[in-house]
Amino acid sequence: MTGAAPSAPAAFVHHVRVLYADTDTGGVVYHANYLRFLEAARAELFRDRGLAYARIEARGLVFPVVEAALRYRRPARYDDLLEVRLVVKVVGGASFAIAHEIALPDGEVACTGVVRFACISRETGRPVPLPDDVRGLLQGA
Repeated sequence: MTGAAPSAPAAFVHHVRVLYADTDTGGVVYHANYLRFLEAARAELFRDRGLAYARIEARGLVFPVVEAALRYRRPARYDDLLEVRLVVKVVGGASFAIAHEIALPDGEVACTGVVRFACISRETGRPVPLPDDVRGLLQGA
């Protein structure tokens, strides 16, 4: 999946402090941990809009990642306070995509990317339409 990170002001911003455990032996954030930072921001977006993931899962729905594309631009390091900016790019019938940008304390961009999710029934494991309240939350972000 290709796609640019947010170029306009972000619809939602979440801050993440880099822990020592997030870094590799080179002293920089291990590449896979950027996905954790993105997940934290997405969870906070839903929570901020009044619909925590736990409430969605209680309805028998899950949003697995079906595609992720990240571009690493500059390294983040231990104790950096990162600004994770996200913008909902696409809301489909049973899926959605969010563009992310992670900025370093100096404002430079460390990582950009787009992640796509499916709406799946936990019971059947099959795609289902996004519920209206989830669709509204995403379209308002």
